[in-house]
Amino acid sequence: MKIFSIICTRDSKLNAITKALLDRLSSFGIIVKILANQSSIFTAYQKGLDLCDAAPHDIVIFCHDDLQILSEKIPFIRALAPCVKADTGIVGPAGTTFLGKDAIWWKQDRWAAGLHRGIVKHISKGQPTQVHNNDSLMITPTSYGPHGQVVALDGLFLAARKEVWDKIGLDKPTYFEGLWDFYDIHYTTSAHLAGYKNYTVDIDIIHHSNGELVGRDSWHKNREAFIANTKLPLKL
Repeated sequence: MKIFSIICTRDSKLNAITKALLDRLSSFGIIVKILANQSSIFTAYQKGLDLCDAAPHDIVIFCHDDLQILSEKIPFIRALAPCVKADTGIVGPAGTTFLGKDAIWWKQDRWAAGLHRGIVKHISKGQPTQVHNNDSLMITPTSYGPHGQVVALDGLFLAARKEVWDKIGLDKPTYFEGLWDFYDIHYTTSAHLAGYKNYTVDIDIIHHSNGELVGRDSWHKNREAFIANTKLPLKL
C-alpha cells in the first residue's frame, strides 16, 4: 500500500510552511504532489488524484498548504490505519457527529453539547511550543472532543482510500457557485451518505490559519446551496 498527498498552493515558489510540510510528509515515505495556481479546489483535487496513479486501496491525503505536522512517522502512519478498513470513508483531525440545518459543523452550542470530535492546534496567544523548524511559536490546542466516528470533517486534512474518492466523486456539484468553498462538507457527508464511516484520528497538527475565508461571499453561497440540496440534519 502506498500513501499519497495532494497539496494545493497559490504560488509555485513555496513558502517556508509549505516547504516544511512537503519535506515532513516526504520523510514519512509519502508521495507528495504539489499543485500551484489552480482554478478550483475541486478540479485541482481530481487532477491530483489522477496524477497519483494510485491503486484502489492506496491512501490519498488532501490537505491545506499551511499545516505543520508534529506527529512522528510511526504515530502518523498509525493514525491513518482506519483507512484500510472496507467500511471506512474519510479520516481527519476534526469533525462532528451532528451537522445541523445550518450546515456549520463547528457551531459552539453543539461543541458545548459534546457533539464534536478531534483536536487541532492553532497559532494564538497560548503557551510557547517548540516546533520542527526551530521557531518558538505561540500555539493553542483546540480540543473539540474525543476522537471517534463523525458525519462531517474539516477540510484542512482529509485522507481516504482512492476507491472511496472515486466512489463519492471529486467534481464540483453543479449547484455550487464558489470554486473553493464547502468541498470538505460535501465530500465527507457524501461518504457518510454512501454508507462509509468517517472518523477523526490522532494527528498532532498545527493549522496556520484561523478560518478567515469563512467570511467570504462564495463560502456563504455554497453553504446555502448545500443546505438547499441536502436533507439535514445529518447525525450518527
